[in-house]
Amino acid sequence: MTEQHETTNAGAEHAANPLRRFVVALTEAIDTGDTEEGYPAPLPDLLAQLVSEDEWLPETFAQPDSETYRQYLLYCDPLERFSVVSFVWAAGQRTPIHDHTVWGAIGQLRGTEVSTPYTVRNKGQLVSGNPETTRPGDVVAFTPAGGDVHQVVNPGPGDAISIHVYGANIGRITRSVFDPQTGSASPFVSGYSSRVIPNIWED
Repeated sequence: MTEQHETTNAGAEHAANPLRRFVVALTEAIDTGDTEEGYPAPLPDLLAQLVSEDEWLPETFAQPDSETYRQYLLYCDPLERFSVVSFVWAAGQRTPIHDHTVWGAIGQLRGTEVSTPYTVRNKGQLVSGNPETTRPGDVVAFTPAGGDVHQVVNPGPGDAISIHVYGANIGRITRSVFDPQTGSASPFVSGYSSRVIPNIWED
């Protein structure tokens, strides 16, 4: 009887914190090898559920910077199999053209972002694709095999926040940025904008 009561309480705690609920569900999917199209099969639906709610993101991890976009680590799997990051943008801020090298998904929490995909041709030639606009509640998943080179901009007028999930500790791995004129690639490690992460066990 006691064991059943403890299990019920654990389930209630998971449901109480949207980020914790997301982390638990994604961990379970990865543990069971439930994949589809190169990423965990439930990922798009789980992320859509997470960004359908707004109040769970602590203000500490929703602060823009006047100079550049912020990249806050919200959670990293102990085995670095995935990470969850909030990207915070002031109007007009943009990324360089870059890749990810791992599977990922982006869920729009607040504001609007425009992502322009790029294909890297022979001799480093970059060919841009059709820009895609994401608004609150939208989710886009990707893999390196399906194309993961893009540039993101917040067109404004206000701030924008998106929640990114990657199949690695994205702030620690070596990736590439691409020169828009020559297409040449340069290695970079993004790091994070804060040394602290949320307490997902606090309701």
